Amino acid sequence: MTDKKNDELSKDKKKYRPNVAAIVLSAKYPEKCEVFIASRTDVDNAWQFPQGGIDDGESPRQALFRELEEEIGTREIEIIAEYPQWVSYDFPPSIAKKMYPFDGQIQKYYLVKLKKGAKININTHIPEFSEYKFVATKNIYNYITFFKRTVYKQVLKYFKKEGYI
Repeated sequence: MTDKKNDELSKDKKKYRPNVAAIVLSAKYPEKCEVFIASRTDVDNAWQFPQGGIDDGESPRQALFRELEEEIGTREIEIIAEYPQWVSYDFPPSIAKKMYPFDGQIQKYYLVKLKKGAKININTHIPEFSEYKFVATKNIYNYITFFKRTVYKQVLKYFKKEGYI
């Protein structure tokens, strides 16, 4: 990673893990706008979008497809849109300990749609989720873990303003 890239990933001397996140719409989109959320296996009642780190030498799009396969068992998606900037959030102290040396994550968000017939399988090699559901965007905040809400609101507001959801 270049020094310039490292500078972009650091904010106030904090270290942010490069990451991708996917807002996964059901195959019923655009007729019905339902978003995939899943409950983490390692944090009680922590629902979120699929996401994961970007490996060295990997582009964000490559990471997106790899992470979706690792977390929800499919690469059968169509990219609808990409959030134009990277967004970041800090981990709460209880999670920061587990994620050392990172203070948070800097993410590239994608809005994707499951292809017709795509099958979700959260019982992957190393399961990260215990259950999942599709919910209307207006109901997402009934589930999403507190420290990701600000970023989710920002990204969802953008995709709504652009007419995607």
